[in-house]
Amino acid sequence: MSRLLISAAHKSSGKTTVSLGLCAALSERGLSIQPFKKGPDYIDPMWLGLAAGRPCHNLDFYCMSHEEILTSVGHYSSGADIALIEGNKGLYDGLDLDGSNSNAALATLTHTPVILVLDARGMTRGIAPLILGYQAFDPEVRIAGVILNQLGGSRHEAKLRAVIEHYTDIPVIGGVHRNPSMEIVERHLGLVPSNEDSAASSKIREISHLIREQVDLDQLLAVAEAKPLSFPPLQPATAAADIPVTIGIARDAAFGFYYPDDLHALTQAGAELVMFNTLTDTVLPDMDGLFIGGGFPESQMQSLEANTALRTALKTAINNGLPAYAECGGLMYLTRKLSWHDKQAEMVGIIPADTVMHSRPQGRGYVRLRETTAAPWPTKQPQDEFAAHEFHYSSLENITKPLDYAYEVTRGHGIDGRNDGIVIKNLLACYSHMRDTEQHHWARRFVEFVRMHRG
Repeated sequence: MSRLLISAAHKSSGKTTVSLGLCAALSERGLSIQPFKKGPDYIDPMWLGLAAGRPCHNLDFYCMSHEEILTSVGHYSSGADIALIEGNKGLYDGLDLDGSNSNAALATLTHTPVILVLDARGMTRGIAPLILGYQAFDPEVRIAGVILNQLGGSRHEAKLRAVIEHYTDIPVIGGVHRNPSMEIVERHLGLVPSNEDSAASSKIREISHLIREQVDLDQLLAVAEAKPLSFPPLQPATAAADIPVTIGIARDAAFGFYYPDDLHALTQAGAELVMFNTLTDTVLPDMDGLFIGGGFPESQMQSLEANTALRTALKTAINNGLPAYAECGGLMYLTRKLSWHDKQAEMVGIIPADTVMHSRPQGRGYVRLRETTAAPWPTKQPQDEFAAHEFHYSSLENITKPLDYAYEVTRGHGIDGRNDGIVIKNLLACYSHMRDTEQHHWARRFVEFVRMHRG
């Protein structure tokens, strides 16, 4: 089995661009690439999945057990020629002092060789102690090679290669020169999502071409040989009830933040998923429930406002008791209006509040939530808390009615620093993003709730 974990010495080293270029370049060779992304993230996995031609799955120590991580890597990569895991932040960075949730810990857990992407701007001889330090810090982590990034030219590359060859035993797998063509436009949460970029596929092809020219793919594949994983099998799906249900999923340039595992969990629980477009569709699909995930509705606010027919249909359906779940961007869309850069746009209006965008994050990182008695599809067994995550630069203002909340926030921000999960009729709308894992099987409970209210 072949696996690689692409990491870096620190964030913003260009490892995402290198990773998606590797996925595309290897795919163009006829290899089947299974991408993974460490941590909570939607945008990088969308690009990686597009580059590899198969969905990218997230691996998250905060929301998943070690067994779940091993099962995910083992199961989804079993039919691939190589698994490529993109890390987050630096190789040894993490929340805990002992590094138990770092990229290095993931590499150790999955017995995966590490390729270190190094931003080499301004570096010459100093790159050697950097590599030696990373190599010595944790001997269990196998650094199988480095890819030099942001090189100033061939002379700069030659110097670095000579230094690394003289002082270390780590092979240089590639040298990627600084090139505007390698850049992907960024927004406040990272790269612009590929679902918003009409030229995403051509951009990936351009990056792939540059990676093929500057990275030794044969050498990369040679160091990717990894120990076969022993992993628990995926748990069989719970037998779905005889009554089928259909759940409408808003999926377009405004809303695209969905974990493939969560969508799979919805179908495993007996739901048929029907996609619709909030920008162009004027009527809702025939559905028993609704899921509006995250995204960047502010980037499409004028188009969302212009689609009056769909906004009206959504408000009517939810007022009539349609079971619905909205996360972050979906929550923003369901408020009265959205304000950003001195512009305003009318939204659906089911939530009695206005959404205001800010220049700084209002909630960012991992959260912990505790259910209240208002939770519309609660756990069947008592549960103190569960883990989720949030990434939002917006807040709710001018709340004009008392609100019921499904969750008490014990870590993070949510709606107001204390509460999250607005409950209105059969709608649950959160700033938090949930993962369907052992610690919180939300998808199954939501499908059961939809089934219970099916007309």
